[in-house]
Amino acid sequence: MADRRTFSSRFLIAASLGLGLMLSACGSEIVPVEMMGQNYPQPRDYPVHGIDVSKFQGDIDWNAVANSGVKFAYIKATEGGDHLDARFQANWEGAKAAGIQRGAYHFVYWCRSPMEEMAWFEQVAPVDPDALPPVLDVEATPTSKTCKRHLTQQSAIADMRVMLKEMERHYGKRPIIYSTVDFYEAILADGSLSEYPIWVRSTKYHPTVKYGSRPWIFWQYQSDARIAGIGGKVDRNAFFGTKAQWTAFLKEPGVRPALPQAIETEIAGQTPPPGPTTWSPEPSTTEANAQPVAEAAEATVAGGADSAARAEAPPPPQAGDAPPPPAPVAVSASASDR
Repeated sequence: MADRRTFSSRFLIAASLGLGLMLSACGSEIVPVEMMGQNYPQPRDYPVHGIDVSKFQGDIDWNAVANSGVKFAYIKATEGGDHLDARFQANWEGAKAAGIQRGAYHFVYWCRSPMEEMAWFEQVAPVDPDALPPVLDVEATPTSKTCKRHLTQQSAIADMRVMLKEMERHYGKRPIIYSTVDFYEAILADGSLSEYPIWVRSTKYHPTVKYGSRPWIFWQYQSDARIAGIGGKVDRNAFFGTKAQWTAFLKEPGVRPALPQAIETEIAGQTPPPGPTTWSPEPSTTEANAQPVAEAAEATVAGGADSAARAEAPPPPQAGDAPPPPAPVAVSASASDR
């Protein structure tokens, strides 16, 4: 982001070591991976970490997961209009029994109507006042064998808006958008749907490098983590703020503290300005923004894949301050990971 504080390598290392000792003292086994470069905070600089899971993680020992330091889990519930994740119910109940905050996510299949998909999600994912806000997982899956829809920015935003509004109506909480870099660049980079919190994926760089100045609520920073209680690899995520902000978020999930760089401010020893800010649209991010863009911004997006489709292309070399938000580009099926 343009006004994000840049830290020296020496300061970041010192701060990170201090936080690492604190986590160690709390009995956490989470040791987040290193990001490339030293201009931004590392995953370890964020004190609240979680995972996202589906049937591919198999039978999970949720008590062991909780003892490893995991504070939250997003659990796949549904895909499209008729697919139920086989492990959803067991994961939903197991996470709660272990004391882990959990939420449900829906993976969009672009060849079903938005309301059909929401009706299915609502049938599967219960309304639980203690649950995290629901998540709409939007990704480019061009290898789908069953959905060849050519999706423009205008049509994607229109469908997403229907689903997000229905999620909020049914669950009473502002839903979160999960997006990969390629989908973000093609569909959301112009500020569309910025009234909704976003959960970003970036496994090589701090989100600022790829998502510019857009505030994020969760950061998926690793796709091959090993966590006690889970036999295979799992995605690992960080919450954007401090432990106090996490507590506040659990009470009011539709409200986000004003500073997106909360952790950076805390590391620098400064006190953030008081007062929360709701996820409300600016004049430039209302429904008028959901208009067609240049041909380069159109994307061929298909549905029907899970997290294996979450791929990001390597960025250009970075130097100094963060670059401006990227211009929309066509969604690609790159197999590299960032």
